[in-house]
Amino acid sequence: MTATALTPAEMTDRTGVSIDTLRYYEKEGLIQNVGRSESGHRRYSDEDVLWVEVLRCLRDTGMTMEQLRHYCDLGAQGDHTAPERKRLLTEHRAKVEEQIAARKEALKLIDHKLSYYEESSS
Repeated sequence: MTATALTPAEMTDRTGVSIDTLRYYEKEGLIQNVGRSESGHRRYSDEDVLWVEVLRCLRDTGMTMEQLRHYCDLGAQGDHTAPERKRLLTEHRAKVEEQIAARKEALKLIDHKLSYYEESSS
């Protein structure tokens, strides 16, 4: 384990992920090999922080739990699965780009309506 050994509360502060979510991620196998203190309490490493940030990013951008599980399962199988993991991330990235494009179009419409209200109130 690295020099950093965060408690669950500290991990929550660092990542913005609730303690319940951390436990859920562990239960689902998305976070593995979490360290323990001598008293048996969970202690998270810097690598755990980075990994949770990746998980949170993927969830926040619409990756399903099933897809996350598959991605993590592939990672646990070793480096030979890197091409498949890359493919999954490439597909997810394309979906995120589509979401961004749709939001930009929505923003244009909102701006158009705001412009209308600005013109009608002057």
